[in-house]
Amino acid sequence: MKKVVLIGATGFVGSAILKEALSRGINVTAVARHPEKISEKSDHLQTVAADIFSEDAVVDLVKGYDAVISAYNPGWTNPNIVEDTEKGYTSIINGVKKAGVKRLLIVGGAGSLYVSPGKTVLDSGVIPDAILPAVKSLAQVLKEKLLPEKELDWAFFSPAGTIEPGERTGKYRLGLDDLIINVNGESKISVEDYAKAMIDELEAPQHHHQRFTIGY
Repeated sequence: MKKVVLIGATGFVGSAILKEALSRGINVTAVARHPEKISEKSDHLQTVAADIFSEDAVVDLVKGYDAVISAYNPGWTNPNIVEDTEKGYTSIINGVKKAGVKRLLIVGGAGSLYVSPGKTVLDSGVIPDAILPAVKSLAQVLKEKLLPEKELDWAFFSPAGTIEPGERTGKYRLGLDDLIINVNGESKISVEDYAKAMIDELEAPQHHHQRFTIGY
């Protein structure tokens, strides 16, 4: 049975991933700034608060686990979100490596997905100014921290353009670097289906040293 550390377990995406993992009997150590906010109850669940800005703390947290899933987000209203995204992911990536854990799955963003040759969602001008710096910072994590990374068996899982509460249908498409859109030109996924696909990737890895994405 797999043992996994889930960073950011109380967030919108992280909480859905936690629920999906526990439903499959996976042993999860759920990490959050405020673990008391975790409402899930299970014999397979352990909750912990940790300073993920400390590489040493990350090492101690993840050592001996099969994999780490990071749904880390400094918070959309955090005035230091750009700096904290870079700092947090540098610490997580380095800490996981130092701990000897080989598999790292990251909840990515849609901003770096391509909408046409050479043109990303970020380039298209559709992202609101209020969150643009944060979206750019997560795209930089992929470009600067992960793509050159050869030691870790990482995957960066970008959601569709819109990810929202919905149903766990199990009926969706997976892709790599291109935004997945439906016949109406929409790019959507439910957080429940995203979580299902993330745990599928944990249990039966299909993507290595690459980004992948999902949509209906």
